Parts: sequence; structure tokens; C-alpha cells
Amino acid sequence: MTDRPTPNRCAAARLLALAFLRPALLVAGGPARAADKLQEIRQRGHLIAGVRVDSPRFGGLSPQTGQITGFDVDIVNAVAAEILGTAKPAVLVPVTSQNRITQLNTDRVDVLAATLTISQPRMREIAFSDVYLRVGQSLLVRKDSDIAGYKDLAGRKVCTVVGSTPEQTIRRMVPTADVLTFNTYPECFLALQNRRTQAVTTGYMLLMDMHEADPANTKLVGGNFTFEAWGLGIKTGEKALVDAVNAALLKIRDTGLYAKLYQKWIGTAVPDDLASWYGMPAAEAARLFAESTAR
Repeated sequence: MTDRPTPNRCAAARLLALAFLRPALLVAGGPARAADKLQEIRQRGHLIAGVRVDSPRFGGLSPQTGQITGFDVDIVNAVAAEILGTAKPAVLVPVTSQNRITQLNTDRVDVLAATLTISQPRMREIAFSDVYLRVGQSLLVRKDSDIAGYKDLAGRKVCTVVGSTPEQTIRRMVPTADVLTFNTYPECFLALQNRRTQAVTTGYMLLMDMHEADPANTKLVGGNFTFEAWGLGIKTGEKALVDAVNAALLKIRDTGLYAKLYQKWIGTAVPDDLASWYGMPAAEAARLFAESTAR
């Protein structure tokens, strides 16, 4: 005689069937999951960008509006407009030199527009767009200083941001320098003004901000002693997003918008050699940076 199914057995069978069917139902009836980061951005309707807030020229809080403004901010907003086909600005997330890579790799941001130097070590952590700005490491000193170049830092105190490319570079190029580090460049600038350090080193254009804040007592020296180029940081494996960002950067240049933003934030016309570095592949920029610091 065959056992008749009890109500409890029937309920258990229905639950078991639902457990197996649930994934299929979610795929068939639930919201479609984005195939990659680019599709996710387009489905969401806005780009999330990690930006600096400690550099008035590239990413800083406007004293007039309290909003984050700067060259990097305008660049990433222009990229967002090209990718999404709308004028909707990017959602901006403040990042620092210490946490920006983590913010990207944990999907808290889609891209980094954060004064990010393209280097070979970093390319093992994240992907990059093509070059959108060429800079170079330099020095800011007090007006009465006799420091004329990076070689003069031997045995002297120089300040930069902890975990930054300039820190790694100056330690490698001047092993006997006494390197003082802080979390932000304004702290280094204050240390220079208070004579706690004899020099500040970072990218030339970031140093311009500091010099313009106190031109009577500081000076830029040493020229650009490295080849350094910035790219937008993108999570490794997101080739579609890299390609879309690169296409957007070219469009920004070709429409003349890049020249306008450069004039607005850097204060000069675009360099005559723009064509030699704008849009340079990240791998080439990283190689040139490595060669310029191998001294």
C-alpha cells in the first residue's frame, strides 16, 4: 500500500521546489544585473567619481558655494556627459591619497579623478584611462632657500603626502633626504611656512596652488624633474568603461572643451606639445615615468 502524502510533506515539497526555482524566477522576473561597470553606470543614470578636496585647482571646496570644484571635477563631469548623453553631473565622493585605490576597488566609486599619476606599480592595482594631463614632480621652498633642485635635498628635510607617488619618487631619487609626511598637502605647506621642513615636493601644478597662496615667501625651483602624467582610475577588468572614457576624453579635446578647462583652471593656453602626450596610452606613460625616476 502506497503512503499518501501528508499536508506537512506537501508543504515541504513546495518549499523545496521554490528553493530551486527562485534563482530562475529572479533572473526571469527581477531587475537585470549589469554585465559590466559601464552598463551599471548607464542603468543607474549617473557616474560616481572619487575626487580630491585639498587642491583648489584640481579638487577643492569652493568658499563661495561649498561645492567641490576644480579641473579634475570638470573633466570627470565632461566624461560623464559623454558616456550618459546627458548634462547630469557626476556624484562626487571625496578621497585621499591613502584611500582612493581602496574606494575604487571596493566599488564605492566608478572612477577616480584625483590627481592620479600613472605608474607601473599602480597599473598592477587598477586600470587607467589614457593620459589627460601631463605634470611633473617639482619643489616649493621658502624665498630665502638655497635649494635649487632635487639633488640639493640630500640631508635636508622635504615634505610630501604619505603613500603618494611623490613620496616614493623622492625616497628613491634622494635616499639621504629626510622625508616628512602628512595626510594632505596643506599640512606640508603649513610646515614649510613654519620652517618645520625646507621643501615641499609633489606635482608642479599642485605646488602652483601653494605658491600662489604665499608668493611673497615661497618660490618654485628645480623644474619638472620627472615625466608624470595623470589618468582617470578605473577598476581592473572594466575594458568597456576604459574604452568609453578614452573616447570621451578624445571628444572633449576635439570639441575644444579641454582647452577651455585648461585655461580656466591652469591659467594658460594648452601647451604646444599637447598632441605628444594627450591621449597617450597608460602603459606608455607608466614606462616614461619609470625611466624618468630611475636615477
